[in-house]
Amino acid sequence: MAFVNRDDELTALRAWWKRPNARPALVWGRRRVGKTALLQHFAAATDAPVVFHTGTGEAAAAEIATLSRQTAAALPSSMRDLATQPYETWRDILDHLARAAQDSRVLLVLDEFPELIASSPALPGILRAFLDEAHERTQLRIIFSGSAIRTIDEMREYRAPLYGRFDLTLQLHQFRPHEAALMLPDLAPADRAQVYGIAGGTPLYLSWWDQHASITENLLELAGRPGSPLLTEGLLVMATEVGAGEHTAGVLTAIAAGRTKHSEIKDAIGADPSRTLDRLVEMRIIDRVLPVTEQGTRSRRRIYRIIDNYLAFYLGPLMRFRAEIERGLGKTIVSSLVAFLDQHMGPVYEEAFREHLRRLANEGALGEGVVAIGPWWSDDSQQEIDAVVLAQRELTRVPVLVGESKWAHRVDAVRIKAGLIRKAAALTPHVDELSYVVCARDAVEHPDIRTRTVTAADIFSA
Repeated sequence: MAFVNRDDELTALRAWWKRPNARPALVWGRRRVGKTALLQHFAAATDAPVVFHTGTGEAAAAEIATLSRQTAAALPSSMRDLATQPYETWRDILDHLARAAQDSRVLLVLDEFPELIASSPALPGILRAFLDEAHERTQLRIIFSGSAIRTIDEMREYRAPLYGRFDLTLQLHQFRPHEAALMLPDLAPADRAQVYGIAGGTPLYLSWWDQHASITENLLELAGRPGSPLLTEGLLVMATEVGAGEHTAGVLTAIAAGRTKHSEIKDAIGADPSRTLDRLVEMRIIDRVLPVTEQGTRSRRRIYRIIDNYLAFYLGPLMRFRAEIERGLGKTIVSSLVAFLDQHMGPVYEEAFREHLRRLANEGALGEGVVAIGPWWSDDSQQEIDAVVLAQRELTRVPVLVGESKWAHRVDAVRIKAGLIRKAAALTPHVDELSYVVCARDAVEHPDIRTRTVTAADIFSA
């Protein structure tokens, strides 16, 4: 899989590497998001020996034995013969690497660090003591990485042994639309959008897509056979990341089916979902969404959405057919699966549109003072706007732009804008001062000079 993007993350790691007496770095994020690939790419470009160890959850003695072999390969001229004198303890490893890095830098990467903690619960305390004692007398640089988000969060808590001992904390997120496009250079922009709607922003899933085959052929290969990758990944995500907490599967299935309000989810599972919803938000599996004008409040108008496009696809269109696919009917089912894609793509494309507006705002293309971009709906939910851009004017947030996204090949800007003006009247009395943006899949026809147009070619530009 080719390494693409992650420019900001690499910049942060390089700045950390250049920093004198840098304390450890912590890189974390969900499974499959590309942490190991990022660290391998960064480590390969350093001018220092690298000891790269991935925790497996084995007994501590096995992990330490593996580290002895890896260190021997990375530091063949070390003063210690690790073939005859392998490491015996974690402190033994750290002290030896500290001595090896007295005059020049050595990089130690402990990937999947939560797995190491599982077999060596005392390791964070051992590291704390080592860092406090050796910080000023060694050039050893340490990077911790992990996917177990709860464990990583615990490491950063006030009472945790390693609290306050990281000079860099770097969370990796899934690729945004224009970043995912970099992995799909041979596809047309609208096709990149569909792949993003199916595979989400997870680099590994995007790498599975055959850019020279049709969507139907790809879905048959990746999701249409028993044991196919997108089927088994869904089970793995639900088992390892989401977990088997009470009501978890029911809550996620309800949200994927469009029951996005608290009351609707409660009715679907027959129980209060509050604790489950809070846990899933904390784990960054779902998100609470409010009208953009109410961000930061505890409004009862919040709704919930699944953040990961792939998980939404798995729990939505794919789950509808999974049982029969496992029985071998995938070849006849795949055309029906494709038919559900347009319905699935509507909210996916809306969020990609909002993400594009955020990108434009960061580039200064939406004017000064932009402070929020998000959806909006009226108190009675009769009026909804896909994207509202708020700017700070003195002490007040005011809407300055409204936009609508359609997962349609072509739309008429005149008709869409007229509808936006009507809906915006419930948002602000100053409709004439707003700018407008209309988004479609391939083309926006008949725009006027005050209407910005956006297509998949803009959102998914590689």
